Amino acid sequence: MTDTIINLETVNPIEFFGANNRKLDLLKKKFPLLKILSRGTQIKLSGAPDQIESAKEKIELIIQYMERNGDLSSNYFEQILGGDDAETIDNFVERNPNDILVFGPNGKTVRARTANQKKMVQAADKNDIVFATGPAGTGKTYTAVAMAVRALKNKLVKKIILTRPAVEAGESLGFLPGDLKEKIDPYLRPLYDALDDMIPADKLGYYMSTRTIEIAPLAYMRGRTLDNAFIILDEAQNANDLQLKMFLTRIGSNAKAIITGDPTQIDLPKNQRSGLDKASRILQHVDGIGHVQLDEEDVVRHRLVKAIIRAYEKEKEKEDINGHDNYRR
Repeated sequence: MTDTIINLETVNPIEFFGANNRKLDLLKKKFPLLKILSRGTQIKLSGAPDQIESAKEKIELIIQYMERNGDLSSNYFEQILGGDDAETIDNFVERNPNDILVFGPNGKTVRARTANQKKMVQAADKNDIVFATGPAGTGKTYTAVAMAVRALKNKLVKKIILTRPAVEAGESLGFLPGDLKEKIDPYLRPLYDALDDMIPADKLGYYMSTRTIEIAPLAYMRGRTLDNAFIILDEAQNANDLQLKMFLTRIGSNAKAIITGDPTQIDLPKNQRSGLDKASRILQHVDGIGHVQLDEEDVVRHRLVKAIIRAYEKEKEKEDINGHDNYRR
């Protein structure tokens, strides 16, 4: 048995250990064969050399992340502990500054964190239209918005247009009071949330007032020609065939478009079919159109989201086998 001391002098030890030592308990749970003690700004590891080395690598990754970002949520702490070395380094340690898509308010860095998110960025760099599909929490919308903001800041486009179908997610919201903007904002809130992370509030307000950034329901795209723009169609699984065709034929010169959606979360009325699957299928081999499939390994929300997605996928497989597939395509 050997001992190793790791110093936490470059980070806040209280933030490292977490409230009531929650993060320290996660570390102990990850390495049950080690004796792990915290002493002020130090961690003492006692146990087999190979176990100590493995724990030391994880701790050093966590320290690097905290040195760069200042804090670290319990969720990210657990993700770093749970990933293998290559994945963890790729997702959490920014070796290459060119990986950063946007510098947000207060120096926050926004970048593609997973392998498939990076494929989204590469596909958008090479193609004018990209279909990015996958389950909730995989960062489809967030990554797409980051690329749009980057293109605007680099003067590659003159405006950003963000749109989604105004379809209720399995519930009736009833009559919404207020003017048109107040009626449609609840459907578009996720797009605002992403922009808030990437653009200071005063500048975002200016962009919105000058229509440099425009957020609107999909129906408002009809009849327009979208030139010199980065366009995102979010929640495309809730667009029917005619709507998707309409959107795709709006794209003008010097424009890029990303279509994101989750085919397993269709909220259309029963008498309507989603057009996402058909559009991505018939355009699969068209030059200039890219396709990226994200999965549960790309989930960057709470750790339980990944488990929830897997549970629903297993249930769907059972229903398919038993001939009781209630999922609409």
